[in-house]
Amino acid sequence: MNFDVNKLVWTRPPKQYRIAADQIEITTQPHTDLWQRTYYHFRNDNAPLLQMETSELYFSFVVKTDFSAACHRFDQCGVVLYLDSENWLKASVEFEDGQFQHLGSVVTNEGYSDWATTAIDGQIRTMWYRLSRRGDDYRLECSRDGVNFSQMRVCHLRKGGGAIRFGLYACSPEESSFTAVFSHMQVTECQWQAHDGQQPD
Repeated sequence: MNFDVNKLVWTRPPKQYRIAADQIEITTQPHTDLWQRTYYHFRNDNAPLLQMETSELYFSFVVKTDFSAACHRFDQCGVVLYLDSENWLKASVEFEDGQFQHLGSVVTNEGYSDWATTAIDGQIRTMWYRLSRRGDDYRLECSRDGVNFSQMRVCHLRKGGGAIRFGLYACSPEESSFTAVFSHMQVTECQWQAHDGQQPD
């Protein structure tokens, strides 16, 4: 399987974007976001998503994100796997105040989101992500250089065992807009190796 921009399909396309074989740009619109219920009690499901579909059970997807133009609280862009409004995952850096920002991921199963984060320096303006699939289990990783990846989380999608859609997203939950840049997109053999420790029950 190759990452082919001609196979990408929009869910809620933004008003402004640019797609080339080696680079994709998405300009966000204000008050766009993805979140379901947990803690905040609101349901936001209007972020633009650009994804391709596959039934391949074992693969990794890599992308570099450039969010240099982000300048308002919660501006974000990253990797996404979106099945429907209540079943999806994403990883991104969310702008906070210029001093620090949140590197994190959200997993949403059956209409309830969780958010795992760590604070990183506000001067970081690019981040790589690697999304790996093994059946209906998924691994999210991040990297500053595209070579050395660190695990963000391992998770399960209850509806993620068949055909899925994965790709890119960007959004601005508050009154702001910025242009997110995606590059170095590729699909490879699964870089998340089978577990070699304790055997299944």
